[in-house]
Amino acid sequence: MAAFATAEAVDNNAALIASGDLRCLQPMFQMYGQRRCFSGPILTLKVFEDNVIVRSLLETKGEGRVLVVDGGGSMRCALVGGNLGQLAQNNGWVGIVVNGCVRDVDEINGCDIGVRALGSNPLKSSKRGHGEKHVPVHIGGTLIRDGEWLYADSDGILISKTELSV
Repeated sequence: MAAFATAEAVDNNAALIASGDLRCLQPMFQMYGQRRCFSGPILTLKVFEDNVIVRSLLETKGEGRVLVVDGGGSMRCALVGGNLGQLAQNNGWVGIVVNGCVRDVDEINGCDIGVRALGSNPLKSSKRGHGEKHVPVHIGGTLIRDGEWLYADSDGILISKTELSV
C-alpha cells in the first residue's frame, strides 16, 4: 500500500468532514504490529470480554480488510493475542482495531499487520461465543458501520463512508 497520511486526508476533504462522511476517532489507541500505516474496508464486531467470534472471523480470508472490534472499552481482559495476530496476518487481514485490550504484545509486534487497542492485559477473555457481527458500533463517540473504510497511521484513525484516493 502506498503511504497514506491521515492529516493530509483531513486537509483535503473538508466537505466530507463537514458532512460526517469522514470521521476521526478519538486519540485513545496504542499502536501495535509492524504496520504503522494501514487501510481497508471495515468488518465490524461487537463483543464483551469474549473473543470466540473474533477468532472465527480472523479464520476467514481477510482480503485486505480491517476488523473493528467493539469490546465495550473493557480493560479487564484481552480480546486479541499473538496467535490471533498471526492468524490475521496469515489470512490477509491488514489490521485490527480493538476497543479493548490485546496481549502477547511482543508476538503481535512481530506480525505484519496493524493493530490498535486501548492497551494490553495478560488475562484471557471468556469463551462463550457471544457477540454480533456486521453491526454498527460506537467507539469513542464515533459511529462505525460495516463496509465503511478505515485509514490509520501514526497521527490517528479515520473512518470514511467511501474509499478515499490514496
